[in-house]
Amino acid sequence: MSITQDLSGGPALTQERRVVTEIPGPKSRELMARKQAAVADGVGAVLPVFVERAGGAVIEDVDGNRLIDFGSGIAVTSVGNSAEAVVRRATEQLHRFTHTCAMVTPYEGYVAVCEELAAVTPGDHAKKSALFNSGAEAVENAVKIARTHTGRQAIVVFEHGYHGRTNLTMALTAKNMPYKHGFGPFAPEIYRVPVAYPYRWLTGAENCAQEAADQVIDHITKQIGAENTAAVIIEPLLGEGGFIEPARGFLPRIAEFARENGIVFVADEIQSGFCRTGQWFACDDEGVVPDLITTAKGIAGGMPLAAVTGRAEIMDSAHTGGLGGTYGGNPVACAAALGAIETMRELDLAARARRIEEVMKPRLLQLAEEFPAIGEVRGRGAMLAVELVRPGSKEPDAELTAAVARRCHQAGLLVLTCGTYGNVLRFLPPLVIGEELLNEGIDILREAFAAA
Repeated sequence: MSITQDLSGGPALTQERRVVTEIPGPKSRELMARKQAAVADGVGAVLPVFVERAGGAVIEDVDGNRLIDFGSGIAVTSVGNSAEAVVRRATEQLHRFTHTCAMVTPYEGYVAVCEELAAVTPGDHAKKSALFNSGAEAVENAVKIARTHTGRQAIVVFEHGYHGRTNLTMALTAKNMPYKHGFGPFAPEIYRVPVAYPYRWLTGAENCAQEAADQVIDHITKQIGAENTAAVIIEPLLGEGGFIEPARGFLPRIAEFARENGIVFVADEIQSGFCRTGQWFACDDEGVVPDLITTAKGIAGGMPLAAVTGRAEIMDSAHTGGLGGTYGGNPVACAAALGAIETMRELDLAARARRIEEVMKPRLLQLAEEFPAIGEVRGRGAMLAVELVRPGSKEPDAELTAAVARRCHQAGLLVLTCGTYGNVLRFLPPLVIGEELLNEGIDILREAFAAA
């Protein structure tokens, strides 16, 4: 790999870490003062450095520091920042037109994205899609479609799940702070059930899948009524809740129960989709074929786009005009999505995600042996995490998690935290990252643990 260009053919930005000032530097601090004066306090910043440019797996700030990116804008720039095909296609579209509203005068790009989604999402059944702006919009519209299709109202979601920040998707989301606190009342007819979380299952990981599925099915049958349930919505690999991998066998059993009872099974693949976990979609891992799948984040290389894709007969349940939005499926975002999918295919980024796991996971497991505060290493592909606890227990250690993240940031490595208890460090490097940069990032992580 050229040191001046990332694997996706992105801009000539040296793929190396460079720390030339303290982080954040003086120019970033000046901009932060302007932000505090002009931007609502509710809009936070994980790392208060202001970006000048970015390419591949490197972010350069206004002070000239270059950071290794283990966040990908929360799993968005999987193809690398400013990937060549994304920039090329989006630029060509910008010169043609920027907007007409697909509901007023449609355009080919919208149709082409829906065709690609039918090709890459799980299952060989007839599929259709509708395009939106954000993951929350996609989930909300999946609920609308499922309710229309079934004539039912109840929606079942899972502990530790995250689905968005709109009123309905806040109701679907489990974690209170910062997503829900003070923003209620929330939408009704939402029911939360246990998820198969092996590390924290009280009777042990070996019992987790069966016992959790039994509890879910019993809860739906006895307390909600399967005949009242429109949809079951789950992340096949939970994101904000802590990168939880449901115990194997849990997802297929819930999907089977849903199918047997006429319940729409919705896979929320907004964070886990588009090659992130080593396959096109996380539910491919156990051969689960959802009725509806929601996507966003990695779909368009950084441009705002989201989708609901599913069985044609379910997607067609909504009346004409019932789905849409002024900006949904914007032509520039559609062009970017076609460029991102082109890049995923040409570079086989699913295989690249698997290689990232091969490099990262053994090193994370070594860290777990060295530092007892690492309770578990988990995840798949380039969606990996460590859960931090107080040694000798499973008590979450959010303070240590924050301290390690701060030290990584100061050393020029961008990492993110997550988890219901705030005690999970998650790693989402761009799938085009070079292995030298990947290993350097883990070296910094180790130093941060040792210091913290």
